Amino acid sequence: MLDELLESIRTRRALIGVLGLGYVGLPLVRLFVGAGFRTLGFDVDEQKIARLRAGESYIGHIPGNWIADAVRSGRFEPTADPHRLAEPDALLICVPTPLADNRDPDLSFVERTSQQIAATLRPGQIVVLESTTYPGTTRSVVLPRLAAGGLTVERDFFLAYSPEREDPGNPNHRAEAIPKVVSGHGPASLAAATALYQSAIPQVVPVASLEVAEACKLLENTYRAVNIALVNELKVVFDSLGLDIWEVIDAARTKPFGFQAFYPGPGLGGHCIPIDPFYLSWVARQHGAESRFVELAGQINTEMPRCVVARVEQALRETGRSLAGSKVCLVGVAYKRDVDDPRESPAFVLLELLAERGVVLSYNDPFIPHLPAMRHHSPPPLASQPLSAEFLAAQDCLLVVTDHSQYDWQFIVDHARLVVDTRGATRHLQRGLEKVRRA
Repeated sequence: MLDELLESIRTRRALIGVLGLGYVGLPLVRLFVGAGFRTLGFDVDEQKIARLRAGESYIGHIPGNWIADAVRSGRFEPTADPHRLAEPDALLICVPTPLADNRDPDLSFVERTSQQIAATLRPGQIVVLESTTYPGTTRSVVLPRLAAGGLTVERDFFLAYSPEREDPGNPNHRAEAIPKVVSGHGPASLAAATALYQSAIPQVVPVASLEVAEACKLLENTYRAVNIALVNELKVVFDSLGLDIWEVIDAARTKPFGFQAFYPGPGLGGHCIPIDPFYLSWVARQHGAESRFVELAGQINTEMPRCVVARVEQALRETGRSLAGSKVCLVGVAYKRDVDDPRESPAFVLLELLAERGVVLSYNDPFIPHLPAMRHHSPPPLASQPLSAEFLAAQDCLLVVTDHSQYDWQFIVDHARLVVDTRGATRHLQRGLEKVRRA
């Protein structure tokens, strides 16, 4: 079985199946198509499948003309039919792993997908989980479901884990240039996974176990979450000392060793950094261990939107207005600069907190024309407003949430009455800084 799979990968005859065509799965399709493979993309969302078949993209950094060309040439076929899961030689699982309401891991998407694969699993296939999760998931959650049909891992089929490392909106870190960590249930699975990813990515990093690879992704994002929490807390401390946190960071980052710059903001966003540390703290509790440092970082980052609202209230009070009844426009609602991804964006928490205080809300985001419904939030039915001089002047406060590079910050400040800046976007402007308050 292994030799046949390796030969099909080497000769590019292997069909690659990607399950979940979102911000991780669709770039993965592009990666393997670019390496000369045919791909079969699966998603339960019929509207996504229809748009892909029509050559449309719903992800900003994946161009529609590429999708149209890949579909037309037969190198990429989108489908919602789970019965076709027997066709691919490699099945790459890229489904969401969110948090439940109690902040415990929600593996329902992984569980359902594993069961769907099990229904058609055939000898010679390799299954790779790419979704971020806690150590032990591939072995204790995915494997039992795949093996329930009687096939044996390492003999009949192969099982691996390889954490996704997408950085949407960053042209310097495309999928094919990011080293790929891979692991396997055993030596045969590791050999198959290594060969698979080496066929599309120059640098593949094999590790000793599934659990090491799973923990690797949690460490990467917990490292970021903890350091962001540190600078968020220091922002509050330095504000009380009359110091500009951005100026302090700019000075510190001139040190060529022992320091990496992290920046404060209105809260964490995206599918990884706000979620992964809670996966780590959950699995620690299951094994009787404490993760006090990680949990404290989560508390600090979760509290940041309330700190921002308090700063907006203070800034409005300084201009003689109260929060209730004031017109506040959020500038940017995506979770990070220059992406069209609103998942876990602190903007939605800010919208809820401000609405509770009676604020008249609006927003602008060049990447998000309408506020979408979110898993844990039901935002008002707002559309992005153009930042004309007249619109800016009519707002009591502009709240900078996401510092997209498309924004003309000098124009915004020139025409605004008041700007509360959570991203340091306005700190290098030459005029109008008397209108700006840091948050």
